[in-house]
Amino acid sequence: MIRKIFLAVLLVAVVAGVLAGIKAMQIRAMIEQSESFSMPAAVVSTVGAVSASWETVFSAVGSVTAVQGVTMTAEAPGKVVRIDFDSGDRVEAGTVLAQLDISEETARLRALEAGENLARVNLRRIESLVAQRSTAKAEYDAALAEHRQILAQMDALKAFIAKKTIRAPFSGILGIRRINLGQNLGDSDVIVTLTRLDQVHVEFSLPQQQVAPVLPGATVRVTTDALPGQAREGRLSAVEPLADSATRTVRMQAELDNPGEVLRPGMFVNVSVVLPEKREVTLIPATAVLYAAYSDSVFVVEPAEQAEAGAAEGLTLRQQFVTLGERRGDFVAVERGLEPGRVVVSTGVFKYRNGQSVVVDNTLAPEFEISPTPENS
Repeated sequence: MIRKIFLAVLLVAVVAGVLAGIKAMQIRAMIEQSESFSMPAAVVSTVGAVSASWETVFSAVGSVTAVQGVTMTAEAPGKVVRIDFDSGDRVEAGTVLAQLDISEETARLRALEAGENLARVNLRRIESLVAQRSTAKAEYDAALAEHRQILAQMDALKAFIAKKTIRAPFSGILGIRRINLGQNLGDSDVIVTLTRLDQVHVEFSLPQQQVAPVLPGATVRVTTDALPGQAREGRLSAVEPLADSATRTVRMQAELDNPGEVLRPGMFVNVSVVLPEKREVTLIPATAVLYAAYSDSVFVVEPAEQAEAGAAEGLTLRQQFVTLGERRGDFVAVERGLEPGRVVVSTGVFKYRNGQSVVVDNTLAPEFEISPTPENS
């Protein structure tokens, strides 16, 4: 009985040993396979960092204002008896736009003219008598004062009549008519707007740290969605001498020609103040940057022997931290960390890691432009 138990235990031990040996061989084979396994090289698109000369530009948001613009109002109360314009008309300076009732003032003026004629005749008569020493000098002074008083009354009445004749103070385009025949106008009732549009002003503000190099006469470039794909250039005409104490910005004004009269007062525009000095920058596509809170970086493509020890043969990636500057179009300027001529991964940088083996394939690489104009579909 004991012998049978011993044989059974011995058989179990032999089977267990055989299974353990087989398992050990399997584990050893797996370890050898993992040691010999290498990740396949990733396919990347690349672009070379290039050196370029960029204008020094300060950007802002501005509004279009009129060089000359006014809301025409009645200077004196009265009834509208004639309207000589239509909404949207172009008018020259001095053009009569509307006439208020001046019948009462005209009658008073005729009465004053009759009185002035009599006072003038009387003055001449007394003047001849004084010359003959037939009357006192005081008579002449009184007649002269009376004549001058009537002339002053006539001038005042003519000025009042002129206020009831509404004229365009300058050449421009009229807005929408706000009056009707027979309407009684008050002193400040709106008649129509008049705006000059062959030139416009653009007003904007720059932060205090950018103001020092900006001087009147600087080139100002304006873009707006009212002129897609176009830019208008003008000159900086004025810089406010005082800064806004609330925003710490300085208000500025530019003057632009307005061919086609597309720009209208009140429009929103993007403003770029272009300084005469240019600066050398290193450019890479914005899609080549791996943005992170701690620091931005790019993946530089270089031969394996120049990368870290142990890197795979061929090409590998080296993560390089960079300091970025201004962005224009598809490109961003690198201020520190990358020299012109370095080759970097151009797209999909979030998928890669430092030291990774790569293969370059630029067959489907996108085109990068400073001033892209994508189709609006």
